[in-house]
Amino acid sequence: MELSSYVEGLRRELASLTRFAPDEVAKLAEQLADALDSSVRLTLLEVLSAAAAEITERLDATVIDVRLSGGEPEFVITAVQAQPEEQAAGSSREAAADDAGTARVTLRLSEALKVRIEVQAAASGLSVNAWLAHAAIRALETSGQTPPSGSQRARTGPGHRITGYARG
Repeated sequence: MELSSYVEGLRRELASLTRFAPDEVAKLAEQLADALDSSVRLTLLEVLSAAAAEITERLDATVIDVRLSGGEPEFVITAVQAQPEEQAAGSSREAAADDAGTARVTLRLSEALKVRIEVQAAASGLSVNAWLAHAAIRALETSGQTPPSGSQRARTGPGHRITGYARG
């Protein structure tokens, strides 16, 4: 999806608002439009992502992601495989909890791991976000456990890292 026509439309609107203004105001408006170009594009991308998430919530077995391709947003539609009956019955409560909304998580990865994930996501035809979400779901289903809601489990022992906050 090409965003340039929408950004240019906003630029034209701003120019038409200042057509009867003094030259200094018109020049300032043009400079403001130049400065806001990347912010407008980012805002449009956020709107598209929010719309894709809202549409995904209303569709069964389909995920819509927004991916940047050459600096322009592109919609990626993925059909999610149906779960077997025995898994569907056991995860109905989890699905209801997932429908309540999404959460944003900051994840720090080494550059090498990030590149490997991007390659796998592209090979699967998914965005990195969707691929990581699917990987987390598979890991939880494979382990047969779900993390306790509202709490963090501390892992201790050799080879495990303890993270958190401390007050001094």
